Amino acid sequence: MATIQQINQEDESLRSKGDRIDFFDILLLVSDARKSIAVWTLAFLCLGVLYSLFANPVFTAAAIILPPQQGQSFSAKMMEQLSPLMALSGAGMKSPADMYIGILESRTIADHLIEKFQLQQLYKAKKMEDARIALRRNSRFLASKDGLIHITVDDGDPKRASEMVNAYVDELYSMNSHLAITEAAQRRVFFDQELADEKNALTTAEEDLKRTAEKTGIVQLGGQAESIVAALARLRAEIASREVQLSAMRTFATDENPDAVRVQEEISSLRNQLSKLEGDPRNPQLSALGIPAGRVPAITLEYLRKLREVKYHESLFELLSKQYEAARIDEAKAAPIIQVVDRAIPPDKKSGPHRILITLGCGFIGLFVGFVLAAITQALRRAAEIPEYAIKLARIRSGFSLIR
Repeated sequence: MATIQQINQEDESLRSKGDRIDFFDILLLVSDARKSIAVWTLAFLCLGVLYSLFANPVFTAAAIILPPQQGQSFSAKMMEQLSPLMALSGAGMKSPADMYIGILESRTIADHLIEKFQLQQLYKAKKMEDARIALRRNSRFLASKDGLIHITVDDGDPKRASEMVNAYVDELYSMNSHLAITEAAQRRVFFDQELADEKNALTTAEEDLKRTAEKTGIVQLGGQAESIVAALARLRAEIASREVQLSAMRTFATDENPDAVRVQEEISSLRNQLSKLEGDPRNPQLSALGIPAGRVPAITLEYLRKLREVKYHESLFELLSKQYEAARIDEAKAAPIIQVVDRAIPPDKKSGPHRILITLGCGFIGLFVGFVLAAITQALRRAAEIPEYAIKLARIRSGFSLIR
């Protein structure tokens, strides 16, 4: 009985020692396993030295650009007035530099660089997405506090690194030139589409008038009827032009905008003039425009309607052309221009690998591995002194021996 109690007490004492972490035990562990720890540390130091000597050099090329600043449009001024309220609500405004960094990180620009420099073969990427990930890992875009954008690229060839950075700048300039970023560019794109549609409508109206003239044999009308047709067509074209202008304004402004209110008032005034002219009984030629047409032959009436459509589309096409040219001029004045502060040049000094840091890091890893292995060895040695754990260790050893 005394022997059993003594064994249990020893087991409990050993377990209590295992539950506590003592600084002197750590020192004792390092002292006992100093040779093993030193061997592991030296081995990893040698590996770090060999890697740093034979690793491919890395060169970093950099360029600095000044992104265009957005103009003070009506919407921008409204946002400035609301900025204190937005600050209270916690909503933040993105700077123009953030937008251009997003463009630089786009898939379109990445694909252009991968195709231009054959990066899929260079990075040994089987798929295009793997090449994009490798390019993203080697490229960095940073917006500094002074508003400048820093573009850097890491590569093993200094010339290729500088060419890739400059390619980023060129791709950003090319994409920025055809993207509708400003309000003037949005208006230009809007009027461009409207002008193309109106050109097709004018061509159709002219073809209809030509077929009607060939069918009816009418080639010219009286001066009074033609002047009335031209006046009505001009008014309708003015109304349609103002409505297109109002639609363009609504892409960046609300109905309470003073310019939008002014255009709406002009549309109402023009519609009143049109209704008065069409309803004037002193104009007997108005019957040719579809208002009682009892005294006008049907052939003349059909020709007048086709002529009215041609005059209307001609006037509208002319007005839209003027607005399109005005939008182009505004876009040219407010065109965002990317200014290059520093173009990339081939770097003459390596940026990596950092041999000292790699060597020290590998040495620290070797020290840690040696200490962990020594701790595991001592833990197993202590566990073997406890009968319960000794039996389990013996069964584990026998199991592995059977596997062999």
